[in-house]
Amino acid sequence: MSSKILIIAGDPNSINSEIIYKSWKRLNNNIRSNIYLIANYNLINEQLQKLKYSLRLTKFDGLESKNKSNCLKVIDVDLNFSNPFNVSLKNASTYVINCLNLAHKLMSEKKYKGVINCPINKRLLGVTSILGVTEFLASKCKIKDNSEVMMISNKNLSVAPLTTHLNVKNISKNISSNLIIKKITTINVEYKKIYRKLPKIGVLGLNPHNAELKKNSEEYQKIIPALSKLKKKKINVHGPLVSDTVFISNYKKYDVIVGMYHDQVLSPFKALFKFNAINITLGLTYMRVSPDHGPALDIVGKKKSNCFSLLQCIKFINTLKQ
Repeated sequence: MSSKILIIAGDPNSINSEIIYKSWKRLNNNIRSNIYLIANYNLINEQLQKLKYSLRLTKFDGLESKNKSNCLKVIDVDLNFSNPFNVSLKNASTYVINCLNLAHKLMSEKKYKGVINCPINKRLLGVTSILGVTEFLASKCKIKDNSEVMMISNKNLSVAPLTTHLNVKNISKNISSNLIIKKITTINVEYKKIYRKLPKIGVLGLNPHNAELKKNSEEYQKIIPALSKLKKKKINVHGPLVSDTVFISNYKKYDVIVGMYHDQVLSPFKALFKFNAINITLGLTYMRVSPDHGPALDIVGKKKSNCFSLLQCIKFINTLKQ
């Protein structure tokens, strides 16, 4: 298997050039030699100069060169810009989508061990009518049954929302027993591939106090029947758990906590672990991860960003065994 790591520079109006630089400085030469960055060469170069960061870049032409092993190899993607920290929404959107498409192509050709996308403002994917990078890449991988999973993970705990980037008013009608079964089956299979063990999975209910398990509740009609079928498949699943107390200490009993919606699990997880997490997409035809934070538009150019999550992504891919 290839040891090369592909990184997508992501949103051009972001802290990404800063966290790439800060991560690079913390890596040893062996890991550096395996990193390839999909980006616009001129943009990254100008952003680094504006930040007064010294990092040697080289355009990667497909030919390996030992004397360039300590340079950051850039797979150049066209971008029309005049101000390196103020790229127009239209140009930024085209650029990001082109980068993602190129990354998908390279990963599908099995040329890289894994791909990391740096943070992206979801507005830049708006022209695709797709909600986020997880869904974008699932579509590129022709996953049509909605079985892909966004899992936020560190060595202590993983969490996964059943629905991802939906408005709250749409959550209930998008939950079904079939969806629960598909997502948790994906988690069970993919978690074992990554961590070499079958996970103990806790599943949250949707409503406060699990709606007292009333017969007209989602817990009674959808969640409990799904869990019963999963248990018959010998999946180590437990629930529905009450979401307002599980993150006090009970979460420590589980490898993965599955919630019904995005903020139900991501908000408490981030309160507990802050930047100590990576975002892993389960169920794709290749390994994709990303830092567990956004483009941080409020601190762009201020040299205040924390690169820990990106650094963890790189180390995760580097040590991954498949």
